[in-house]
Amino acid sequence: MKLKFMLWVLFFSFLSSTLQAQEGKRIYPIAFYNLENLFDTEDDPAINDEEFTPNGANAWTLGKYEQKVGQMARAIRAIGSPTSSSGPAVLGVCELENRKVLEDLVANPQLRALDLGIVHYDSPDRRGVDVALLYKKELFKPFNERAYRYVHPTDTSFRTRDQLLVSGTLAGDTLHIIVNHWPSRYGAKSSTLREHAASITKGICDSLYAEQPQAKIIIMGDLNDDPTNNSVKEVLQAKKNIAEVPEQGLFNTMWKFYDKGIGSLSYQGQWNLFDQIIISKPLLDNPNQGLRYLRSEVFNRDFLIQQEGRNKGYPLRTFLSGVFINGFSDHFPTLIYLVK
Repeated sequence: MKLKFMLWVLFFSFLSSTLQAQEGKRIYPIAFYNLENLFDTEDDPAINDEEFTPNGANAWTLGKYEQKVGQMARAIRAIGSPTSSSGPAVLGVCELENRKVLEDLVANPQLRALDLGIVHYDSPDRRGVDVALLYKKELFKPFNERAYRYVHPTDTSFRTRDQLLVSGTLAGDTLHIIVNHWPSRYGAKSSTLREHAASITKGICDSLYAEQPQAKIIIMGDLNDDPTNNSVKEVLQAKKNIAEVPEQGLFNTMWKFYDKGIGSLSYQGQWNLFDQIIISKPLLDNPNQGLRYLRSEVFNRDFLIQQEGRNKGYPLRTFLSGVFINGFSDHFPTLIYLVK
């Protein structure tokens, strides 16, 4: 207990010195969160959502849904604290069923005052889960958006989530944000699916760089791979160290946490860091004194953690062994802080 107290003292001392060093500047949290199956209770015949209905396997009632929305709102409002007391400026999300659940989420009393905007497209995923972007309307001003369809090079029947590109201005700078939820690890050859997803993301980045050589790009998402896997390390070529990032290259802000054994989710007792935020070199060099990268974080606060039982220390999720426990998500949020 004493060790934990000392660690928190050191953390807040570091945070205080960081904020003092940025005196006169404003810090903007930019985050990503896997919402772990934020489904409404209605049966949509176009997708496989039967388990999230009142008569389905999860007995997904209106009461449970409303509790889930409330818990998601509570977590989102806390992201970035104590640096920010009102949640992230921009938040990418995944594992949500439709726009309706997002509208319910941003209308929750815990988030309503933040006046969050929504960018969302329905994707062809068989379970119906999508990606989306939430943003504070007073801070981020979208001016372009596009959903990139995942087209498998050989299996045209394969369906998964789109990749969402949203371009907008924050603090007078243009940001290009790509929200991802790459194919799962189901199947022996699933790595090739994620490598193809990475090639789509890389193509978006290359196109942005071609139009704007100093493009400020933020790639975020549940990549279903760690920083060291081929999709991220080789296809995206996201680097571990800032000094290694070439011109028009990418820096993986999460890799250092992975090396320390810090993850965003756990499976069979092993930590993974699938929820990554990767940024372009102009957010590091920042020759024009615009927005620049300050630091990153896995947002693993105590209230988001299972405090007892065999899953102690892991994310406090919505269901445990098929039983509704009114948690949050099986993933921790991740975020970066930009400063200007």
